[in-house]
Amino acid sequence: MGSAAPGRAIMIQGCTSSAGKSYLTAALCRALMNAGVRVVPFKAQNMSNNAGVTPDGLEMGRAQLVQARAARVTPDVRMNPVLLKPEADTRSQVVLLGRVDREITELPWRERKAHLWPHVQASLHSLLAEYDVVVIEGAGSPAEVNLRGSDIVNMRVALEAQAGVLLAADIDRGGAFAHLLGTWHCLEPQERARLRGFVLNRFRGDASLLAPAPAWLEAQTGVPTVGVVPLLDVPLPEEDGVGPGTHSRAAQQGGGFVAIARLPRVSNLDEFAPLGDLARWVTSPSELAGARAVVLPGSKSTAADLNWLRATGLAGAVTRLANAGVPVLGVCGGLQMLGMAIRDPHGVESGGDVAGLGLLDLHTELAPDKTTVQTTFTDPESGFTLTGYEIHHGQTRAGPGARTLVPGLLWQQGNVRGTYLHGLLEHPAYLERFLTWAGLPAPPGLDSLDARLDAIAAQVRANLDWPVIEAML
Repeated sequence: MGSAAPGRAIMIQGCTSSAGKSYLTAALCRALMNAGVRVVPFKAQNMSNNAGVTPDGLEMGRAQLVQARAARVTPDVRMNPVLLKPEADTRSQVVLLGRVDREITELPWRERKAHLWPHVQASLHSLLAEYDVVVIEGAGSPAEVNLRGSDIVNMRVALEAQAGVLLAADIDRGGAFAHLLGTWHCLEPQERARLRGFVLNRFRGDASLLAPAPAWLEAQTGVPTVGVVPLLDVPLPEEDGVGPGTHSRAAQQGGGFVAIARLPRVSNLDEFAPLGDLARWVTSPSELAGARAVVLPGSKSTAADLNWLRATGLAGAVTRLANAGVPVLGVCGGLQMLGMAIRDPHGVESGGDVAGLGLLDLHTELAPDKTTVQTTFTDPESGFTLTGYEIHHGQTRAGPGARTLVPGLLWQQGNVRGTYLHGLLEHPAYLERFLTWAGLPAPPGLDSLDARLDAIAAQVRANLDWPVIEAML
């Protein structure tokens, strides 16, 4: 265990993945910041293809970028020193302190800990030394006893930081009290000693009906239930983004919609949240019926996902819609798929060449080094100033058939457009322009991210036993 640090730490762990840890961490960061505390987020290891770019051009998890915004601090890769980007079911790329580490990527899973843990320790202790409070997010569940020996993200971090731990369960999915009790039983005595409270997250209904379960749970474990947080209809970009099979209400009701291909290795899909109920994630040609526009999003394995598009029949269906005049937008990997060909001479993905859909006269070669940069440019079609970020290995050049709107960033060929800029549709004016091309009305405006963070912070603070939180710090 690490020695006492100048800062204080509070940690959110979950009984399961998708228990709302990222959401609660962001809410606590904003609530503490609003209370005048110098606070910073931390997650030792993130497994996600939803990544963003810091101002100094380094990669980190999108959830930690949002949490940094909640804390009103500049994003820093120390907040997420290890990012694992899945490339296949048994393989993930290791991004260490914002840059791909090819040597560690090639190591077996259980051998990585010795190489990664020193960087986790150094990042954690430097943040503890610089800030009043570090709000730490766990990953998955600390009850995964098969992973205890290689843990660098859950209880090992709690012990290192001497953090008080809140354990959250998603009560909306059912079985919350069994999840909490079972997780407690799986912990070692020194790990149980770090627990300060249970949180029932995503609750809807009459909280008085929960009795006597919280008292029963405390009698079993000695740990009180310190919060019942309601299911909040306030969207935030989170670690894993939209799940498979997500259909919009517009699509279910037979209205027009924007179809987004749910690629097996989809990345950065949270950037399409501003589409709201106009978005429909599709995996088969039949789901494209009624689509007014199509989006091919980013991908961690572009060639493999392009092959999947062909195998499912979506490639042909998207091509037919494009030829019929339906607007099509490709972002990053999706841009590359819309082109003529993708070359991978350096084996960045699987090596070799693959033919694109041929809807944009573009040719892409995957370079060994990744471009990671925040970017601002002026769109010559609209005059809008657009800001976002780039994360790509591809270097793309245009043939005579494609119109280059912004060199290296934005191309157009008839009703088909492609861009390397993540976040394009997060600009309200550009989103409205895109929907105008599709003949769709703009969705009700999302509140600004800051307003949403303030809203969830107020709700979470009101539904936690705040004196317990203060005592933890």
